[in-house]
Amino acid sequence: MKVTTFGVIGSGQMGNGIAQVAAASGLQVLMSDIKEEFTAKGMATIGKNLDRSVKKGELAAGERDTILSRINTTTDLKDMAGVDFVVEAAVEREDLKFKIFRDLDAICLPSVILSTNTSSIPIGRIAAQTKRPDKVIGMHFMNPVPVMKLIEVIKGLATSDETFQMTWDLCLKFGKIPAEANDFPGFIANRILMPMINEAIFCLYQSVGKAEDIDTVMKLGMNHPMGPLALADLIGLDTCLAIMETLYDGFKDSKYRPCPLLRKYVEAGWLGRKTGRGFYSY
Repeated sequence: MKVTTFGVIGSGQMGNGIAQVAAASGLQVLMSDIKEEFTAKGMATIGKNLDRSVKKGELAAGERDTILSRINTTTDLKDMAGVDFVVEAAVEREDLKFKIFRDLDAICLPSVILSTNTSSIPIGRIAAQTKRPDKVIGMHFMNPVPVMKLIEVIKGLATSDETFQMTWDLCLKFGKIPAEANDFPGFIANRILMPMINEAIFCLYQSVGKAEDIDTVMKLGMNHPMGPLALADLIGLDTCLAIMETLYDGFKDSKYRPCPLLRKYVEAGWLGRKTGRGFYSY
């Protein structure tokens, strides 16, 4: 089946980036969220991203308008009945994702692939919420989506080869580089990244170093473009905690236990850049 219309569930940090990339590739995009203010904010972010590309000479002004014209928004999930392919990019909460997939399974045509941008939740667990587990797959974009080249593609136990190939080809259409991961908690990216971030938080928690010094060591000593604490603030500390809890619950291994300081910050509402305060102030 050829994909011409692309549905995105969620218009936040990841969702609007996915919508932008899909529209830039020539697809008609429908971006959904629970409130119009959320979709409006998502569209504003896309507009700013495209304006930046125009100023840099990377994009013609006319192309900017064309990309924006390909994106429509909705607050009614039932409007996804007309799309060919869906990616869910809601917050990293298992109960919420399960409900979205049950709803999409009832709304979308049987031929439609339902993908998830989950950072860590096993694909098989999500697929089990539907009557089409062969058409459920992980499509894990990296943040910020318009800039980062990687998409992690994760097959669940029941995911068909046809679903995998269509998703892989779509990644290439988006100008991205796909990498295949097997269905374990955290997949490849966050199985490696999040314990490193968590250990950096332990270093702060145990006063091994100040936040700035921890990040400086990783940037200058390990050649990372961004320190782990600044990266955690960018990702969102609530998302980091959710991923660590998924890893800990999935493997029952103490090396994945979330640092108490991470939990403390999340409970205080210090979630990073999106709230103006995390390990740094913004």
